[in-house]
Amino acid sequence: MTIDLFEDLPQPPWREEIAPGAVVMHGFVREHAAALLAAVNSVVVQVPWRHMTTPGGFTMSVAMSWCGNGWNSDSNGYRYSQRDPGNGKQWPAIPDILMALADEAALQAGFGHFVPDACLINRYDPGSRLSLHQDKDECDFTAPIVSVSLGLPAIFQFGGLQRNDKTKRIPLAHGDVVVWGGPSRLCYHGIMPVKEGYHSLVGSHRINITLRKAF
Repeated sequence: MTIDLFEDLPQPPWREEIAPGAVVMHGFVREHAAALLAAVNSVVVQVPWRHMTTPGGFTMSVAMSWCGNGWNSDSNGYRYSQRDPGNGKQWPAIPDILMALADEAALQAGFGHFVPDACLINRYDPGSRLSLHQDKDECDFTAPIVSVSLGLPAIFQFGGLQRNDKTKRIPLAHGDVVVWGGPSRLCYHGIMPVKEGYHSLVGSHRINITLRKAF
């Protein structure tokens, strides 16, 4: 799989800058959603959906799977891992199409080539949400975050470097990609509760794919 797949989009995506170093590319992967969903399903077969427990003891409403470097959340905090702590095996590799997507999205957003080593996949059912947080468990903050939306729409909250900074509310639809880095890399962000609905490809869920440089 090469980035040519994403360079051949029928029309340039509508770009929306939401902060310095943060851009939404509306519809960027809509034409390739079926192939991306197939890649997600190939990962979930190996790493079934799970609801993680936060350090505070709460169960996350969002179901998770991953590839590349995995992610864990428990009473000891948040962290990445190269291997499954249960059996010592490496987590599955990031599918080629997701690697190509990450690179092309980062290029289009002005960050240069991007080679992620972690891919977290979130499944939002109706009512699921993700509270405001920073992506700060990675060792390399110079690399951007690439975030893909498939399925049900959602409202993305994007704030500042402090939790109580004012947030923008950005509607995200099927096929939208958000890329943020540079001065916005550690901005707080989250997803408001997903409303009930049905998408012809994804069903009654929202799938979010985030690609990162963990190590």
